[in-house]
Amino acid sequence: MTSDPSEIRGLKSPLSTNRWLGSATLLVAGALQTLTFSPFNLWWLGPVSILLILLVTVPLHPGKLFKAGWLIGLGLFGSGASWVYISISEHGNTSIPVSILLTVLFVSGLAIFHGLAFWFWGKLAKKSPVRRLILFPAIWILGDWLRGWLLTGFPWLYLGTAHTDGPLAGLAPLVGVHGITLWITVTGAALYATWWLVSHLHHAAAAITALVALAPWLAAPAMNRLEWTEINKEPTSFAAMQGNIPQQIKWDPDFLKDQIVTYLGMTEEYWNTELILWPETAIPIPQDQAGKIIEHIDEQLGENSTLITGIPWYGFSDRIEDFTFHNSIMAIGNGDGIYHKQKLVPFGEYVPLQDLLRGLIGFFDLPMSSFSRGPEYQAPLEANGLKIMPFICYEVAYPDFVAFNSRNADLLLTISNDGWFGDSIGPLQHLQIARMRALETGRYMLRGTNNGVTAIINNKGAITETIPHFERATLSGDVFTAKGRTPYMQTGSWPVLTLAIILVVFVRERIIPPSSATGS
Repeated sequence: MTSDPSEIRGLKSPLSTNRWLGSATLLVAGALQTLTFSPFNLWWLGPVSILLILLVTVPLHPGKLFKAGWLIGLGLFGSGASWVYISISEHGNTSIPVSILLTVLFVSGLAIFHGLAFWFWGKLAKKSPVRRLILFPAIWILGDWLRGWLLTGFPWLYLGTAHTDGPLAGLAPLVGVHGITLWITVTGAALYATWWLVSHLHHAAAAITALVALAPWLAAPAMNRLEWTEINKEPTSFAAMQGNIPQQIKWDPDFLKDQIVTYLGMTEEYWNTELILWPETAIPIPQDQAGKIIEHIDEQLGENSTLITGIPWYGFSDRIEDFTFHNSIMAIGNGDGIYHKQKLVPFGEYVPLQDLLRGLIGFFDLPMSSFSRGPEYQAPLEANGLKIMPFICYEVAYPDFVAFNSRNADLLLTISNDGWFGDSIGPLQHLQIARMRALETGRYMLRGTNNGVTAIINNKGAITETIPHFERATLSGDVFTAKGRTPYMQTGSWPVLTLAIILVVFVRERIIPPSSATGS
């Protein structure tokens, strides 16, 4: 990142004139974004990170922007998603050197999305600083969306998720997590523009830019007090069991009976609770072999009680015309329905190119890694007359998927087994993602996990009851149903994505002339 006569003139910053300092700044800026999420919750570092990124990248020649974006992604995913190492090493029966290599490949591969976004940014904006600042938020959002969609997607570590407890939380029911991310990037760009305008003695323009950028930060807290959905005043009693079953014995046939006995014992005092929740694969045998267990649960439940549990499903699928496994969740008792997981985790629940990869290393042969994807447009579960939309583990990370499928639900529910990630920040990030989905939909989100964090999340994304990590315990409390739809449930992320596309289409050289490239 040394000086180059082909780079943009008049926009140098100390961070952009030294290659090593610039590269280090980009890595740090990416890592700072991890600190905005749980458990750190330093949401204010979001705009700071964007400002640092722009101080380095706006003056760069377009040809250098792919590497710059890749370094940002490396800092973000290297600090925020490296918990995958625990799954590979501790639970995948893989040697430490191979686990490190696979983790590096995973993180480096994810960073390519940032690299491609920044390369595209350079191609579109060329050398005009004005075009670069206007296009930056649009390109960032489109890059996030692509990362959450391509090859089943990795919709994790979106900047907007940090605002479950931040001042922009009030925007979630309106524009969703991508809308919040958009404004964080706009704020960072506005900070850069303000610095540039002040340095060129355009103080009035700098003040206007700063005020425009600050407006949503001041208005959103008041908007968070608005009620977008109608919350029923009559409570539903709820209990969730967190069995804290060690991952090492989860699929061991010698311990299957002990696991079932554990959950039955934990539920002993709660059979008359209206809604009872067991976590993902709490019954660790397929439903076609679990008939006696299901019958016993049904006999124990009260007349107005429903138990919802994770359970593998095996049978003939008309959709794929073969016998198959699904990662599923079912209602027992005064309820009905079974839901098959649609968003599967690569290598955890299915193995891409399995004919080539199976047997190479232990990680490619994890237990229950042969699930098939469930069909689209599945109906909610029914429990005591309520419609409950379930999401299994990773699915809750997809904002538009959750918003669309929740339109006719009274309650939302997610189950997970985050034991795969040990004592890392991954499960806490997962909990925060579930909180953002509750905010976007204006509905209670009930979360049941094997080893934490089990929680009741209200329609404002706040946790009302929880069980600490790594404890065998039962959570109980009241939950409330909701009617109506938030604006985000009606539109999803399309308004934000459309705005980004409009900017990309119209902010071109014929609109903003090449003379702006000099920064004069």
